[in-house]
Amino acid sequence: MILPQKIAMLDTELIAAADPARAAAVFHRDGFVAIRGALTPEQLEFARTGARRVVDEQMTATPLEDANRGFARYSFGSQIHHPEWAQLIELPTVLPVLDAIWGSEHYVCSGGGGDYSTPGARIQHLHSDMKDMLNDPLGQVNIYDMPVPFIVVNFLMVDFNEINGAIRFVPGTQRTRLRPPTLEDEPEHWKQSIVCAPAGTALVRDVRCWHGGTANDSAENRIMTSVGYFAPWFRRPEIAPLPMTSAVSQNWTCTLR
Repeated sequence: MILPQKIAMLDTELIAAADPARAAAVFHRDGFVAIRGALTPEQLEFARTGARRVVDEQMTATPLEDANRGFARYSFGSQIHHPEWAQLIELPTVLPVLDAIWGSEHYVCSGGGGDYSTPGARIQHLHSDMKDMLNDPLGQVNIYDMPVPFIVVNFLMVDFNEINGAIRFVPGTQRTRLRPPTLEDEPEHWKQSIVCAPAGTALVRDVRCWHGGTANDSAENRIMTSVGYFAPWFRRPEIAPLPMTSAVSQNWTCTLR
């Protein structure tokens, strides 16, 4: 009898929100960092309720075979107009980490969304969420040479484990000019380099870092919501930045920080 090979999970350090300097150091080294307990139980339940509502709406409208990220794999699209996403914009457990990463408070929110995979989703190819857009005529500088321009914070709505489609990363790839290989050309340990962490964890990631979803062999939807932030010096003309919110208010109006 041949036993299945053990999943080579990433040895992911869960950083306390109270240690933003350590979180920033890990982020700059690996291209991502996991913040433990970024959401309170109440915030997590509120976010889950909204995410599950949108999942039900989208899956009713779009069958598995027509999902926008491949079979049984969906992107939420923009959802920042919902209060369950708006509450994530200015979390006291996340903003100090961004402050430490950028050395500034003058970044802006780019919106919010996330993704989910349902049972039956297969492994996703490695990819980067940003292409070079500098178009340097001398060919001396591209977007991968720069400090982090764009951060997405993913919030785990369920416990991520080795069978439910957890995200995988190739640490340290955020500053490489190389492009990710095809799924067929990946080394096996990259396919298994998954992040296992509890619901309520925030994954703060440089969008350039190579990542991808894994197969969802469980009986549950693997859901993570997100909020994005542009560096103080970076904007994308096709995306209008949002002002940062203050504490959650009754009418969800936004105010500058």
